Amino acid sequence: MMLTALGLMSGTSLDGVDVALIETDGKQVKAFGPTGYRAYSPAERNLLRQALSEAVHLQQRDARPGILADAERAVTRAHAEAVTAFLAQNRMRPEDIDIVGFHGQTVLHRPEKRLTVQIGDGPALARAIHIPVMYDFRAADVEAGGQGAPFVPVYHRALVQSLQREGPIVVVNIGGVSNVTYIDGEALIACDTGPGNALLDDFMYRTMNQAFDAEGKFAALGKVDEAWIARALELPFFALPPPKSLDRNDFAALKLGDVAPADGAATLTAFTAAAIARVIPLVPRRPRSWIVCGGGARNLTMLRMLRERVGSATVEAAETLGWASDAIEAQAFGFLAVRGLKGLPLSYPATTGVPMPMTGGVMARP
Repeated sequence: MMLTALGLMSGTSLDGVDVALIETDGKQVKAFGPTGYRAYSPAERNLLRQALSEAVHLQQRDARPGILADAERAVTRAHAEAVTAFLAQNRMRPEDIDIVGFHGQTVLHRPEKRLTVQIGDGPALARAIHIPVMYDFRAADVEAGGQGAPFVPVYHRALVQSLQREGPIVVVNIGGVSNVTYIDGEALIACDTGPGNALLDDFMYRTMNQAFDAEGKFAALGKVDEAWIARALELPFFALPPPKSLDRNDFAALKLGDVAPADGAATLTAFTAAAIARVIPLVPRRPRSWIVCGGGARNLTMLRMLRERVGSATVEAAETLGWASDAIEAQAFGFLAVRGLKGLPLSYPATTGVPMPMTGGVMARP
């Protein structure tokens, strides 16, 4: 049975809330609907940055001390406003939507401690928008010993199967953290690969007071410090086989030193590309094509640097295939909400390291 699902995603880059409508039975996607976006205000973004700093001290998944409670209310309000605006723009009513998939905002991801924290009040959101909401997707996986990330591979597989293209195919999502989904027939392997836009965005904010490097134009002016990248790639994480996952701030301790801003941007952009390519020896067969989505797909310098590091394989932005690159993660959480509703697996041993295929999500009704 096909359901109309609205997916909501707010990524680690802290830019805002993506909204996307899909029609799906949790196995195939029948149709893509409209998409929407609600940016976080500077004040909301600052509040979330504070919440990320405070969250490192959390020991319990449901604890919301101090600033975290304020941040959770802000996240929930922003998502409610995003849904309300989306419905108005598309002349829809709450009853037109069967289910909402609400990822929330990740503030801490420590799977080795069986702890992952996404702030956002699912029941409060359901009451505000008058639609059933599925939330807290990652918790069951982490509690069972999985990495709790990446969680989009099952959706990537549904998208790739519609291409009827020879594999192996890797779908790369470059958000705050980068992750890959390796698809070869029914084979599905996934992992985080390293920093996505997080280090670069933080560097641009610190040095240029800009939220990000638009289209990679600034990095294109700089010189890459290959020796720095080689040293960074010696960190143990990069040699680990999939599945593996990261927190947004796991590489925050890496310092570039005293460099010209353009050189720093170039080096951090190349580091993201190199970390993605570093997965090649860790998968069964060399990928034939790489499809890039997420914010990093708009960074032309990052795409060029990735092409330089993956040999003869093709590298293309998801948009060129007709996929809505910015909306893929939001679409995925609509897809996952339907899978969760039907008790289908959201994660697998080869995607998160969970012992057995796991469903997940918590249901909240208005």
